[in-house]
Amino acid sequence: MAKIIVIGGNGYAGSHIVREAAARGHEVVSLGRSQPAEPVPGVRHETGSAADLETLERVIAGADVVVGALSPFQPGLAAQFIPIYRAALAPIARAGARFVVIGGFSGLRPAPGAPRFIDSGDVPPEFLDGARATHDAFDLLQAEAPQALDWLFVSPGAQFGAFAPGERRGIYRKSGDVALFDAEGKSAIGGADFALAVVDEIESPTLRRGQIHFAY
Repeated sequence: MAKIIVIGGNGYAGSHIVREAAARGHEVVSLGRSQPAEPVPGVRHETGSAADLETLERVIAGADVVVGALSPFQPGLAAQFIPIYRAALAPIARAGARFVVIGGFSGLRPAPGAPRFIDSGDVPPEFLDGARATHDAFDLLQAEAPQALDWLFVSPGAQFGAFAPGERRGIYRKSGDVALFDAEGKSAIGGADFALAVVDEIESPTLRRGQIHFAY
């Protein structure tokens, strides 16, 4: 069993990952700006800001895996998104932990070699800052992660979030940087199945220092 730290463990992606990892018997620590409305039994819920380096270093001490599940779409977080993850790189590397960053759909491509969605000009203006921040996190990992740091950047389907939770199916497909669509042309994944995919990848890594995508 691994010690898994989830930064942003109260959010949509983070809370599902916390529950999935705890249900499998992992030691889970969740860092959020407040205590969750429904604490998960067996999980250590820490309250604090990930922007505070002292808090971050204390929480990740002894970690095997650190999951970055912050959402830049939350008020005020887009501007802090990259600084928080940049500051986290060295402490996570020193801890010898794997860094799994939850990104967004816009960093994917519609076909091999095609421009990423973020560069297509089709991202709605109201989502552009958050979408750009998630993609910038991928650029950060590629450019600034220490060579010794084992990292993974994870992109969900386009329809992913509290607005489209769905029912747990116990299935998913995976890809690299090319978006997956179903027979109806929809790219989606529910929170529970996304967490299933992420924790599967934590337990049995198939990719290191790269991008992976999960959808139905």
